Amino acid sequence: MNTREKIARRAEKEIKNGDYVNLGIGMPTMVANFISDYKQVVLQSENGLLGIGPYPSEAEVDADLINAGKETVTAIQGAAYFDSAESFAMIRGGHIDVAILGGMEVSQEGDLANWMIPGRMVKGMGGAMDLVHGARKTIVIMDHVNKKGESKILKKCSLPLTGKGVVERIITDRAVMDVTKDGLKLIEVSVGFTLQQILDCTEAELIVGKDVKFDAY
Repeated sequence: MNTREKIARRAEKEIKNGDYVNLGIGMPTMVANFISDYKQVVLQSENGLLGIGPYPSEAEVDADLINAGKETVTAIQGAAYFDSAESFAMIRGGHIDVAILGGMEVSQEGDLANWMIPGRMVKGMGGAMDLVHGARKTIVIMDHVNKKGESKILKKCSLPLTGKGVVERIITDRAVMDVTKDGLKLIEVSVGFTLQQILDCTEAELIVGKDVKFDAY
């Protein structure tokens, strides 16, 4: 299991039976492959699909059936298709229970930057700005550090924001953290990491209680 699969599997645990869920572009789309058979979950895409299934096998690929990231997908029985206006009405109307999004930076106050790095070519904002305000719960999944080994969990974000104070839970390859009124609280530590390693690779100030779970995923 690679790092992205590890994060996606942990993120799946955040989805409850009966939830309507939007998976962001990139790593979040992998969560669809790990949804438990014991959960009835409906995945929504802002390009107009309600009822996304797992990634297709080679024999199942339909070039006309794509998600918001232009990746080919499958559709579950009973799926519905509609225009983007209706899709965003669902999002802005508070009908999405959980949004699982990728992140470039997250601050200890729950600010999210996930749509652009100045000077680089990017796809654009997409539906992220609407999702962080319209979904009932926003979870961010991401690598804990960047390619230079620098923390992506910061005291203050340096990149343009997608939303301010919108993230409730952060899941990385190393730890799970919750944004609380008292600050950023460490909830779980992944297999192979110690508490001190998490503290050393996190710029944000972490609240560490006695209930932290170690070797959690």
